[in-house]
Amino acid sequence: MKRFLRNLLTISVTAMCAWMGHAQASVVVTGTRVIYPANDREVTIRVNNVGSTPSLVQTWIDTGDANASPDKIDVPFTLTPAMFRLDPGKGQTMRMIYSRSQNMPLATDKETLFWLNVLEIPPKPQAGSADAANQLQLAFRTRIKIFFRPAGLPGQPDAAPAQVQWQAVHASDGYRLKATNPTPYYVNFSGIELVSGGQTLEAHAGYVAPGSSAEFAVTGLKGSPQAGALVRFRALNDFGGSVRGETPVAATSAN
Repeated sequence: MKRFLRNLLTISVTAMCAWMGHAQASVVVTGTRVIYPANDREVTIRVNNVGSTPSLVQTWIDTGDANASPDKIDVPFTLTPAMFRLDPGKGQTMRMIYSRSQNMPLATDKETLFWLNVLEIPPKPQAGSADAANQLQLAFRTRIKIFFRPAGLPGQPDAAPAQVQWQAVHASDGYRLKATNPTPYYVNFSGIELVSGGQTLEAHAGYVAPGSSAEFAVTGLKGSPQAGALVRFRALNDFGGSVRGETPVAATSAN
């Protein structure tokens, strides 16, 4: 079964690239992220089948490698049920439990990022149906972030985006925006813009890990930003809502 699911996942990713504009998942996860407070015994995650046919659902957690096989991943969590049938119009609550294993200790001074995977496998076409031979089966995988949050972290996660420091850096492919996150929280940007010299240029979105830096390419940025340049951003909070803000850009430096 595991080998079958791995092969089906590989096929489904290829198929989705070609058919993404013509199909959509029936099994949806409630929420866009999971926050796991370290002191909680468990957290629950809800999935619902909004389609018209039953689906087989497989769930697992990974550490960042989207291509890792579920049976080869070690994480300090138990997710149950790991596989189940979900009928149309029905929902399923999954329990995520932190094992607190001494063999896989997690940082206590900053958040740790994991990823929740929900793979939806549709039923086979009914034998003998007129178009059974011409149907393409698509398996859909939803992958969302899990933030393991230790107790007693300083500051508030909602305040973290405004504390990120921005600088324009010279890279081999031109200029980029470098974001440095001094907080113990992951900061997730859904939108980034550079405002410089009367122009507003879009940058690639992404996230910045705690105590780390990340660089974001800026579309159309040909030279160093002018004095007084600003970064305008949209950051996502714990509930997936958008938090807007702006921050001055420091002087350009070599990367």
